[in-house]
Amino acid sequence: MIGWRGRVGSTMIRRGLIAIATLIAVLAAPAGAQDYPTRAVKIIVPFPAGGSADVVPRIVGEWLSRKWGQPVVIENRPGAAGNIGAELVYKAEPDGYTLLSAPPPPLVINQNLYPKLGFDPAKFEPIIVMAQVPNALIVNPNTVNASSAPELIEYLRNNSDKIVCATQGNGTTSHLTSEMFQMIAGVQFQHVPYTGTAPALNDLVAGSVEIMFDNLGVSLALVNGDKLRLIAVASRKRMASLPNVPTFAETLPGFESEAFYSVVAPPKTPAAIVNKINADINEALRQSELAPRFATLSAETVGGTPKETADYMRAEVERWNKVIKAANVKLQ
Repeated sequence: MIGWRGRVGSTMIRRGLIAIATLIAVLAAPAGAQDYPTRAVKIIVPFPAGGSADVVPRIVGEWLSRKWGQPVVIENRPGAAGNIGAELVYKAEPDGYTLLSAPPPPLVINQNLYPKLGFDPAKFEPIIVMAQVPNALIVNPNTVNASSAPELIEYLRNNSDKIVCATQGNGTTSHLTSEMFQMIAGVQFQHVPYTGTAPALNDLVAGSVEIMFDNLGVSLALVNGDKLRLIAVASRKRMASLPNVPTFAETLPGFESEAFYSVVAPPKTPAAIVNKINADINEALRQSELAPRFATLSAETVGGTPKETADYMRAEVERWNKVIKAANVKLQ
């Protein structure tokens, strides 16, 4: 029979062991975040190089590399409207060393378009939305005789069988914005999906296609170089950097479309790592040295907490699902 001294001693030992284990766990979690990263961090971009989806994470990644003292490698894995790259990250080790930087499709759109995905977008660990860029309508001035939204709508109504519209790919905001435009403006044109911004812009400049809905990032340089014509932007109000460019809403009330560029981590990535990356990217977005580079993309920095990012993405899922249903968008 164990006496009261033995019982007290055993209890104290158990409590001591529990206290030690708790202390170890508490100390271990933040230490991992404080030490992170100790090697190269890979950021998968599920679209080709050259577009805003590629440029935005490169701007941030370069700054993070300097802060962390470790390489930040941008790796392009395009295909299937972002699904290939997204699935790769989804199945990666949840240790913070493989991240996904993506615009809307694989995170808030594709689950409402594809009958089956190899990943669950809702299970990614949301980290941050880095920036937003309004979508815009640009045309080849040598093949389209229109300089404004009303003129283009009239032109499309008379030439619908001749107009080919390039987009960044099936299910992209570029594609959905074009569908929303046809629905609201009461026009039609042929849709040709590309695998990203750069190849679509190449064909638009060459005259192989006539018009394109694109986020106003890389394409703005071509507009400024008089190779393309900017018809209107899909921001809620006129952009401070382009005060003379009208919004679609001035002709089509309620028409609004912006692309976002986010960073997420594989499911079950520790909160300490997520919070560390979030804090450092927020710091990057506040750097005055990066502001001109975002401005050249017509990008507005966003930032915020992981929770705010999660809330934002849930709202975007609902918003684009409404467009998909209303326009009866189907994969081609």
